Amino acid sequence: MYAEFYGLKELPFELTPDPRFIYFTPSHTEVMANLHYGIESGKGLVVVTGEVGTGKTTILRWIMQRLDRTVLVAYIFNPRLSVPEFYQHVATLLDVQRWETKSELLMELGRALESRHSRGLRTVLIVDEAQGLSPHVLEEIRLLSNFESNTAKKLQIVLTGQPELREVLNNSDLRQLKQRIALRCVIKPLPNVEETDRYIASRLLVAGAERTDIFSAGAIDYIFRCSEGIPRNINNLCDNALLAGYGAGEPTISRAVIEEVAETFDMLPSANRGMQPGEEKESPARIFSDAGRAELWAAGTGPPDSEAEAVSTLRRSNKLNILERDYLRGKADGKSFRSNKTRPRH
Repeated sequence: MYAEFYGLKELPFELTPDPRFIYFTPSHTEVMANLHYGIESGKGLVVVTGEVGTGKTTILRWIMQRLDRTVLVAYIFNPRLSVPEFYQHVATLLDVQRWETKSELLMELGRALESRHSRGLRTVLIVDEAQGLSPHVLEEIRLLSNFESNTAKKLQIVLTGQPELREVLNNSDLRQLKQRIALRCVIKPLPNVEETDRYIASRLLVAGAERTDIFSAGAIDYIFRCSEGIPRNINNLCDNALLAGYGAGEPTISRAVIEEVAETFDMLPSANRGMQPGEEKESPARIFSDAGRAELWAAGTGPPDSEAEAVSTLRRSNKLNILERDYLRGKADGKSFRSNKTRPRH
């Protein structure tokens, strides 16, 4: 499609969590450091939360690809499991065999974890989309955290999920699990336009782009406003904008193209919803007449930039007039003038 037209070797804004395209914001780096520390130090239970589309799964896959071969990982990405299904999943992923009942499974799992721990090996259970876990499964996860030595946990558990996971863990029935959380970290959206620009350029370079100015400055600014800094939203806007730009034969993606795409996907900034692409929001109506504004300018130091500044100028002017009136009245009475704040009490 548009890859050749824009000098790309592959599509840069796919929605799949490809670790090759990961972009390290300060927030992502902090999460990486927490996960590395938690697993290496045997801290036990680590919780990572983040808004939908901020890159939680991408981070997990990036880490799993780079863990040493001595680290055994059980990765569960579908949390809609009953307790028996959950244990079957864990047993299969951790290669626990020869069991029929839950009791036998736990004994076999305990022996396997002890064997690995005694050799200095790490075993990690990662549950993605953990906000969807039932309270019963979460309670079983708490029981799994009981596999420990005097100094470290034998099973490292990582729960990642949307912000709702925090509410789930605040359930009074799960307070024992909440108390066992050793580390918490949050993945945040991109904070500003500059970071959004760097994010887009990074993905273009990974995709083999010959130039990184495919998107105009105005387009990137509007992408940030529409996406609210969430990487998945940015990818969706950019991918469809490149497709639209290719169809129109435009080598550079303008803000107008982003506006059309955002309108199609209902991603316009909240203040602009209901407006047509390219339509500018009208300025607030003036509340002073021209003669009134001229009078205010004469009382101040020049034309005000807004009605709010005009009102502020009017208030300052009125205050000065009152002070001047009090001064002249006091001078006529033969008294020295003092403001109310400095006048001594009788």
